[in-house]
Amino acid sequence: MTQEPRIKEPKAVLNSIWAFPPNRETFGGTSYFIVENSQSVPQNVHQNLHQNVLIDCPSWDDNTQAFLQKHGGVQHLVITHRQGASPAVAVLQQHFGCQVWVQEQEAYLLPNVAVTMVQQSAKINGLQIFWTPGYSPGSVCVYHPEQGLLFSGRHLLPDQQGNPKPLRTAKTFHWPRQLKSVRGILEQFDASSLRYLCPGANTGFLRQQRSISNAYQKLAQLDLRELAEAPVGGW
Repeated sequence: MTQEPRIKEPKAVLNSIWAFPPNRETFGGTSYFIVENSQSVPQNVHQNLHQNVLIDCPSWDDNTQAFLQKHGGVQHLVITHRQGASPAVAVLQQHFGCQVWVQEQEAYLLPNVAVTMVQQSAKINGLQIFWTPGYSPGSVCVYHPEQGLLFSGRHLLPDQQGNPKPLRTAKTFHWPRQLKSVRGILEQFDASSLRYLCPGANTGFLRQQRSISNAYQKLAQLDLRELAEAPVGGW
């Protein structure tokens, strides 16, 4: 008797944050779902109390749809880099009516989607989107100040030891610019404001941890001068 394939459910990362299984359509990318239920709005105010934010695209199937619907749907979808999008973006927007955020240089990749373009930075309900070019022209990171958490897309990924680093590959758009973006993060944050990092791929290297703790300290240990000479495919 043939067994049914086991359904991989989203996993809790931190409070009100879920990670979806890697998505083949986004080259193994990991999508995150932030569930924000505003309890401060009076009940007589007719508006959607949820302001849920999806970071990049999970696989779109009945299980994903049911999970998102169960938690109040999707009001915002942020695409962190050119590989974080898939044909599911248009489907998600059509199904949930969500606002799609993308850095202006990569908006052309979503021709059938109504997008809100980000230039240098933008805010969504306290979350901060900011431009970190290098991996791709329109790469962005998303910062969750309440939890001291950075969603790094493919700008910063875990190495085989689970430590965050920029990765230079044949698909890297501009390596010096990417290292400059890493330096900008180190200047913008400190150990108290950047405690966790959720990468957009390579999450198998986290060994069930689902996020990188002590994120700022680990980034501060990077030797950016040495990384500047890293060969393609190396660290």
